[in-house]
Amino acid sequence: MTQTVVGIGTRKGLWLARSEDRRTWSIEGPQLLMREVPSLAFDTREGRQRLLVGMRSEHWGPTVMASDDLGQTWDETPEGAIRFPEDTGAALARVWQLVPDPHDAEVVWAGSEPQALWRSADRGRTFEMVRGLWDHPHREQWGEGAGGGAIHTILPDPQSADSMLVAMSTGGVYRSQDAGRSWTASNKGIKASFFPDPWPEFGQCVHKVARDPQTPARLYAQNHHGVYRSDDNGETWTSIADGLPTDFGFTVQTHPHEADTVWLVPVKADGERIPPGATLQVQRSTDAGATWQTMTTGLPHPSYTCVLRDAACVDDQGGLYFGTRNGEVYVSTDNGESFTVVAQQLPDVLCVRAAVLP
Repeated sequence: MTQTVVGIGTRKGLWLARSEDRRTWSIEGPQLLMREVPSLAFDTREGRQRLLVGMRSEHWGPTVMASDDLGQTWDETPEGAIRFPEDTGAALARVWQLVPDPHDAEVVWAGSEPQALWRSADRGRTFEMVRGLWDHPHREQWGEGAGGGAIHTILPDPQSADSMLVAMSTGGVYRSQDAGRSWTASNKGIKASFFPDPWPEFGQCVHKVARDPQTPARLYAQNHHGVYRSDDNGETWTSIADGLPTDFGFTVQTHPHEADTVWLVPVKADGERIPPGATLQVQRSTDAGATWQTMTTGLPHPSYTCVLRDAACVDDQGGLYFGTRNGEVYVSTDNGESFTVVAQQLPDVLCVRAAVLP
């Protein structure tokens, strides 16, 4: 019998939720107590049950830790898994993203603050900087969003080992077609309303990007004001915000098996950051953003919380999860029609990831 394991990274540690039916959950934790956990990933390639965590201690600083027994024991690289080269004059502030590569079972990607991309060839124990992106001539002009300047989205192309997309706040979307040696800004059609020229080549504050697994060239972006779709692997973008209660938010998720199905969690503008109408909700489209449906069953009203960019995920069976800044985690097993509680009264949820394991 399989079980679903949900990793919940918070401001004060890591919790694991387990279930055999995705209705009744047991909660384990805290682990890494009093350490911020802004990123985590399950590595299930080649039958592994490896858990990777990007964590930050106020005393010891940030690093990547790994567990091959789902958190019973942890392995930490001496001197830190990610270290900026001396010639950069930079230091690691946070690890914002961890992504196992779909083409090489030994490779793991990481995105950091400040904005840098990293590649591990030993399953996440040590990482090397991708210099092609760090040395990009735009880098000196990349700014910082309210949460800092970070690469928070890494999307390897499942059809080509040489192709990859990253997104950052701020800076926008960049793509490589040559395994990371060179990068091109890919923000055509994404508006930056806070600039004098609202259509710049780069500088957009993209909050999150997701790929449609059934149509890999189709991408969705939640921007700082704006929701977009690309049908050409990020080369151009078109607004799909019509019909939404607000075009602001942080997270975007796609269905693993149903093409054109995408979910958002809307937020009422950047200056307020509460759900529209004080109703925690999920917006769902099943036609690639042409129309939207409001999903609220099982979610609280009134609610004044927020869902951050990595505090949502979808498991391999299509289960949709998200966590809130007031420590609640929800799951839907019916494409967002209704939600039930996974966990409550946790610290501020920063990251949620789920895996279906034997």
